[in-house]
Amino acid sequence: MLPKGPAKKVTIYLNEDSRYHLEPAWRAVVNFLRQKQVAGATVLRPSMGFGTHQMIHTLDTEGSMEHMPIRIEFVETGVRVDELLPTLYDMVTDGLIEVQDTSIIKSVVQGRQPQPVRPHEDIRGKAKLIRIYLGEADKFHGEPLYEAIVKRLRMMDVAGATVYRGILGYGAKRETHKKSLLQFSHDLPIMISVVEREERLPQILDTIESMMQDGLIVLSDVEVRRLVHRNPLEEEAKNAGTPAG
Repeated sequence: MLPKGPAKKVTIYLNEDSRYHLEPAWRAVVNFLRQKQVAGATVLRPSMGFGTHQMIHTLDTEGSMEHMPIRIEFVETGVRVDELLPTLYDMVTDGLIEVQDTSIIKSVVQGRQPQPVRPHEDIRGKAKLIRIYLGEADKFHGEPLYEAIVKRLRMMDVAGATVYRGILGYGAKRETHKKSLLQFSHDLPIMISVVEREERLPQILDTIESMMQDGLIVLSDVEVRRLVHRNPLEEEAKNAGTPAG
């Protein structure tokens, strides 16, 4: 499973009739990537294309079907790509290899049985408490703002966030919002509480501020004591692609 963060996307362009040691070159490349335990590779056959010979090949033309372009794509860490490229360079004798910088946002492998958790890790130290005040009716791209903020924080690997719904309050506009048995307010006060390391504040605050129109963000110094049960699968994902030494 690929770790989150910087990675490389490799795209290889071949002709379908290109050969490598008597077998189709695209199949040889995929078998090589599988043998090297690359996270995954995809083979794509376009419906039309042309190459350096400027000859158009389509699926509709029987005589040119065997010359159709083939595209192979895979994503791996920079270290792994550097290991694979010399062999791929030798295998592709008629084609194109392209490498692009990319980022892994999420990598999930389903169907694996979770392993027993390891003993807890005791985390202590100084941190920052972020309190975000907004209205329940506030929106961000059509969804409740508080839900959008929590989703974004989770994607950023923020340690945790808690949403509180108030029963009475008012804000900068001096309007009172109250929940009662006879009248239900659709704009009750909402507070999101987040505790994180101080060095992560600029990234988190820039993200939250870009999503808010009205509201209040308050910072406080806190002392953290946290017991964390590490999942072996998460540790494996974080350590993937790191050379042993």
